[in-house]
Amino acid sequence: MTRIPSWPAQLRFRSLKLRIAVVYAALFAAILAAVLLLAGNGIARFGEDSASRDLAANARVFDEIIELRAQQMRGSADVLSRDFGFREAVATGDEPTIESALVSLRERSRSDAAFVVGLDGVMIGSAEAALPPVAELWDALEGGQEHGIIRIGDKLALAAASPIEVPDTIGWLVLAQPLDAAEMQRLSKLAAVDIDARVLRARQLPTGLKSASLGKVVESGDSERVLHHVTALPALQQGLRPRLVLDHSLSKALGEYSGLQWLLAALAAAGLTLVIILSWRVARTITRPLSALDTATRLLGEGKDAKVEVTSDDELGRLGASFNAMVAAIEERERQITHVALHDGLTNLPNRKLFVEQLDQALARRRGDAQLMIVYVDLDDFKVVNDTLGHPAGDALLRNVAAHLQSVLGEAIVARLGGDEFAILLGDLPANENLAALADKLQGCFGRPIMIDGQQADASASMGIAVAPGDGVDGTTLMKNADLALYRAKRDGKATYHFFEQSLDEQARHRRQMELDLRLAIRDGGFELYFQPLYSMHEERLKAFEALIRWPHAEAGMISPVDFIPLAEETGLIVQIGEWVIREACRQAASWPDDLSVAVNISPKQFQCPNLATIVLSALASSGLPAHRLELEITESIFISNLEKTLEALHSLRALGVRIALDDFGTGYSSLSYLRSFPFDKLKIDQSFVRDLTLDGNANAMIRAITTLADALGMETLAEGVEDEAQAAILRQEGCHQIQGYLLSKPIDARAVHVFIAAMADEADGQRRRA
Repeated sequence: MTRIPSWPAQLRFRSLKLRIAVVYAALFAAILAAVLLLAGNGIARFGEDSASRDLAANARVFDEIIELRAQQMRGSADVLSRDFGFREAVATGDEPTIESALVSLRERSRSDAAFVVGLDGVMIGSAEAALPPVAELWDALEGGQEHGIIRIGDKLALAAASPIEVPDTIGWLVLAQPLDAAEMQRLSKLAAVDIDARVLRARQLPTGLKSASLGKVVESGDSERVLHHVTALPALQQGLRPRLVLDHSLSKALGEYSGLQWLLAALAAAGLTLVIILSWRVARTITRPLSALDTATRLLGEGKDAKVEVTSDDELGRLGASFNAMVAAIEERERQITHVALHDGLTNLPNRKLFVEQLDQALARRRGDAQLMIVYVDLDDFKVVNDTLGHPAGDALLRNVAAHLQSVLGEAIVARLGGDEFAILLGDLPANENLAALADKLQGCFGRPIMIDGQQADASASMGIAVAPGDGVDGTTLMKNADLALYRAKRDGKATYHFFEQSLDEQARHRRQMELDLRLAIRDGGFELYFQPLYSMHEERLKAFEALIRWPHAEAGMISPVDFIPLAEETGLIVQIGEWVIREACRQAASWPDDLSVAVNISPKQFQCPNLATIVLSALASSGLPAHRLELEITESIFISNLEKTLEALHSLRALGVRIALDDFGTGYSSLSYLRSFPFDKLKIDQSFVRDLTLDGNANAMIRAITTLADALGMETLAEGVEDEAQAAILRQEGCHQIQGYLLSKPIDARAVHVFIAAMADEADGQRRRA
């Protein structure tokens, strides 16, 4: 299904025409905005780069101007310093002559100061303000520095120094010109762009420029953006650190490009207006036939017949034709969808949803003493049909059963709930209706053979029956009670039915509570192990103990395994319980004498667990019990599902070194074939044979046959349920190796096991002494 995109609530329009126009206009506006943004940013970036380049170039010009000014001043000073009369006056210390010459030089060169520094540290000069100390000039002059910045009074000045030689240097003539605001403004006019120039000491720089890199262009300012360039100037006086600072207004420079940006904005506005006009015309052309389709769709939604007139063969025309075809098919499709949603695809019977609706309607129609019967049906051994004849045969069986029920039951409602489960609804039954006879009739619908692909399949069924109003007056209660009755019928055997009884509900609640308590017992370790001794009549000694689980319930007391083991099997909890039994039995047996073993029963569901061998190995390792002292007892039922996998599992257990015993031998149908497939270590003779030993019958012969067979196959035999000496004597006579039962002891707890072992050891010692 194609999904139509949705718009946010604030951007939705009731007119598609307006939406198309707005979309096109918005798209074009977005593109124009992006172009304007890129162009504006490009212009601004170009202006910034251009201004930075101009400022850097003018900084170089300023450096050259200052250098040229210094050279001019040096030339003027050289003329006087090389004059013979001036040198003679300096050499002889004629101060009036020196001062007269310096005044003339200062006026002629329009300088602030002209002075002579002698080698003796005496300064003679003419200046408008105080001259710097000789000590701060001495290093630069003696080092031969020709020019630099000095401080005259509170102003900075450019000074040039010329040595006075006769022929050796006897002093220096220094000429200084001011670098005040007026002078720097005059020099700024020589630049190609509008620049403000200042000469400052390093400590006088604004905060933002103190950390600026020398010779680099930096920017500052918020309301007005200004570019700065800082250059280090040479100093003739110590401690000055003079800086040439050039400022250039970036805001004014960028303002020259604003006209170009306004021109671009005007062009964009004109283009946007044109696009809006064209978009409106295109949208109106497209939406005219869509308006007709919209009107027809609203009529269809109201349940009215609606079609559109097709006037073209383009996309819109084909859309109109498709709409007309859709209208014609809607009714048929709705009918099919409704049928599929409420019917089973295999049998075409109503499904659970429809059955519940029909049940609720039938209950609403019920009047007076009329009764209504709900029957839950579960086919017996349906899985066997699938496994032996295949799933197609199973499907054919379900279809045959469905068709037969519909043909026999007439007005009754028959539904398939899923799998091999059916439900039958019989309504408007008189109060005196013979419900048992009606149930017998329903049972007769299934007691018949069905031929599928030339093979016969059984179609018997178990049924659970609930009747309204006695078993409930609402559909949910009736269906639950019918399901409980079906559960009881399946437990009673095949091909039977069971009416709901109140005790079934109570049993279900009890079963659920027991399941919850079982889970808590597993979590909290609420089980105990009891042990029943196994006695060897050949060796005349205690041979082993069988581990038997007990559940001491906090409220119900000691619960027998007969009550909770079947539930654990049904719910799958037996796997966790069985793992605990193996680990606990190994732990307990590790504290017994080395010649005693422990036997543990393995349930069929636990045996199917793929990691059973790992669990056994882990229990042996954690307890330290040798593998040969653990015996696992299994029943013949494990061979039913998959003989190959069962044998593989048995061999993996045997590979660990544990012993394998076949429990309840003689009660199954294929025991001999199992003995041929796997060499068991022991056969346990079922107690039903032992009970009959003292009666007239063939029990002795059966025991003799089993022991003879076991001896021939190299297996031991153990008889269960031995309760008196007479039974034990016969078993000894017939060659049985071991016995187990109340003759020796009832199952005892772990503490009593050690007492029992000690008592048996004392008895054996007494017999040896008497012998």
